[in-house]
Amino acid sequence: MFHRRIGIGVVSLSLLASLLIACQSDPANRADQSAALESAIEINQLGFAPTAHKEALVPAGVGDRFELVDVDTQRVVFSGTLSKAERWPVSGQTVRRADFSEYQRPGRYRLRVAGELESIVFPIEEGVYAGLNDAAVKAYYFNRASTALEQSHAGVYARPAGHPDDQVMVHQSAASEERPEGTVISSPKGWYDAGDYNKYIVNSGISTYTLLAAYEHFPQYYRDRDLNIPESGDSVPDLLDEAMWNLDWMLTMQDPNDGGVYHKLTTLRFAGKVMPEDATAQRYVVQKGTSAALNFAAVMATASRVYGDYSDAFPGFSERAMAAAELAWAWAQAHPDVTYRNPSDVATGEYGDQTLTDEFVWAAVELYLTSGDQVYLESVDLAAAEVEVPSWGSAVGQPWLSLLHFSDELPAELKALAEGKVTELANALTQEWQQSASGVPMRPQDFVWGSNGVAMNSAMMLLSGYQLTGDDRQLAAAQSLLDYVLGRNPTGFSYVTGEGVKTPMHIHHRPSAADGIDEPVPGFLAGGPHSGQQDLDDCPVAYPSDQPARSYLDHWCSYSTNEITINWNAPLVYVTGALEVIYQQDH
Repeated sequence: MFHRRIGIGVVSLSLLASLLIACQSDPANRADQSAALESAIEINQLGFAPTAHKEALVPAGVGDRFELVDVDTQRVVFSGTLSKAERWPVSGQTVRRADFSEYQRPGRYRLRVAGELESIVFPIEEGVYAGLNDAAVKAYYFNRASTALEQSHAGVYARPAGHPDDQVMVHQSAASEERPEGTVISSPKGWYDAGDYNKYIVNSGISTYTLLAAYEHFPQYYRDRDLNIPESGDSVPDLLDEAMWNLDWMLTMQDPNDGGVYHKLTTLRFAGKVMPEDATAQRYVVQKGTSAALNFAAVMATASRVYGDYSDAFPGFSERAMAAAELAWAWAQAHPDVTYRNPSDVATGEYGDQTLTDEFVWAAVELYLTSGDQVYLESVDLAAAEVEVPSWGSAVGQPWLSLLHFSDELPAELKALAEGKVTELANALTQEWQQSASGVPMRPQDFVWGSNGVAMNSAMMLLSGYQLTGDDRQLAAAQSLLDYVLGRNPTGFSYVTGEGVKTPMHIHHRPSAADGIDEPVPGFLAGGPHSGQQDLDDCPVAYPSDQPARSYLDHWCSYSTNEITINWNAPLVYVTGALEVIYQQDH
């Protein structure tokens, strides 16, 4: 069985009651730097590790050289020449790049151009993304269903329990002989999927897998992280405790009578702008489907591997998860083309997927890696499978990430295939980075709904390539994508709530909109700009631009650019944790 056994690390950190949420930006610091935001120098607002690739964007026409100024001494510690002016088509801007990667001394700095244009203050320091990583993981805790968030863990975001989900009805579309329409089942726990209060297996698939992959690939980093969640201080890393909250729910979505998996647990319509405890409409499990079964199978097979090292804390879970994965796989084999469409009386998120070949490949790979049984790989054409940046509807990255992690234990032919696929994608993304006027590999087609998720999933694939090849350009390209979501973009936003100087304040997230607190729940990655503007008719204010990279609105109404989801946060977790590990190794 291809399962890397890792010794159990005992977390012995105490639980501290606090009204403060770790890693939120200091509001006073935001105020002090507000004027600098108007300077139009675009930069990662959280800063850089000493050995990181470090760049900022400067508007063309303001000068040819830049200076790096130590804000404590006011001394110029580094200077350089800006790159040639180039137009970035997705923003319509003509920009020049300031590259100060060579400078590595820790401290607090500003960039200055032409003696007067200055950036915000930013640090160069070790562990610069550790707090961001903690916040991005803890965002899942804030989105837990079926539980109260206590003040000792949630601070000002404490709230009563909502959606116990112990009286969920089987919808007509999901009815079977053993569970006819109206049957009541219990399906508690899980995470609210996004800005709404429903729970979707397909989107839980990529989200939960990516968190488990973050741990499986970098276990030592997560062993001692204390997120101040209810489980903190036990013998299990907090990341895995948090993922278990969703895995427990996912297991309830499998019909024990046939192994099929319900597509989602939902109300018939979206709830209004209310807190969870006030959203009390009847909830249903809706239609089994092939995509749900395969997502479930892949995640449960992965979980079986990961939690095998924690059998004392979760007795029998590893075996139960694998058995559930095998049952779901068998159901999908018997029902290979049951695609999902919302029934006529259901109007919540569809997550419909008409192409299932990629999900079959992903599930087959995870089952093979956990069981060692070649029969799973023999059922799919792995050589013909695509490799691309993954998304909730395209499982075209996950199988290659998993195979690459175990590549040294694979047969030579399979090892070469996996390494070739990942290298191919990483090289293509690196080429886009090299050709980009902004030094950010985001093309027009990347500015879809959830463009920031595209950026982070692209960075995740680049980091996998870097760990295989050691090509520093791939690491630099991944860093540039994190820079982009943290402020090196034409909107001036660091898109993670509470992380940076200018962050989203009005995300499309029901608890953040209904709790009466000015600051939104921290640690969430907003979807990001794109020119579709599907919600334009509902917005009382206009979008600032039709350009893909500037078409963003920090307003509740803008669910197409300012909603949050669990699947966009997951690669943010992966990327920030991976960079912390890589830069620690560099040091």
